[in-house]
Amino acid sequence: MSPNREPPLVSFLLYHAFKWSVVSPMLHLYFQGKIYGTENVPQTGPLLVVSNHASNYDPPIVSNCVCRPVAHMAKEELFRIPVLKQAIALYGAYPVSRGSADRAAIRAALEYLEAGWAVGVFLQGTRTLDGRIDDPKRGAALIAAKANAPLLPVSLWGTEKIEVKGTATPRRVPVTVRIGELIPAPNSTDKYELEAVTQKCAQAINALHDLGR
Repeated sequence: MSPNREPPLVSFLLYHAFKWSVVSPMLHLYFQGKIYGTENVPQTGPLLVVSNHASNYDPPIVSNCVCRPVAHMAKEELFRIPVLKQAIALYGAYPVSRGSADRAAIRAALEYLEAGWAVGVFLQGTRTLDGRIDDPKRGAALIAAKANAPLLPVSLWGTEKIEVKGTATPRRVPVTVRIGELIPAPNSTDKYELEAVTQKCAQAINALHDLGR
């Protein structure tokens, strides 16, 4: 289903109710969240939000920090987890099959961008143990090129320590989010240009991550 030009009123209200009652308090109080660079976020128009990825809590944290609804590609397995499924769906997440060229997910991303939404993509496509990116994928750059949408690098620091194996309770750890400067969309879908933009995004995110807390 194609996204609407404007989110339905009920969904819009639920999104903000969930953000202000759950996500924002948890980020700021429980995780002692620090956010830098919000002035770099354009509040209108299509936008690719590219970030590192270290926990299942990352999509709502990113959406909260960029201050606008973000449709996130999320691995389909997350849609089988009670509570988390409802939370990420409310935050605009849609499933993507890992290890395959999921054309449906790419089409969905393009539809959201065409409608003026922001779309979130984890640059490496999967979680990393230390939060850094060492094997970025070209998917985000490809989508940006097709939609002529700029890319916004975002670094999540500390989220790799949130989840504890064997328990559903998140660990109380400090989290820092840094938002970098916009990177223009590739001028074409040429693989060399896509790779160059992808590497630029990875370098920007890792440089932000290196700043630490």
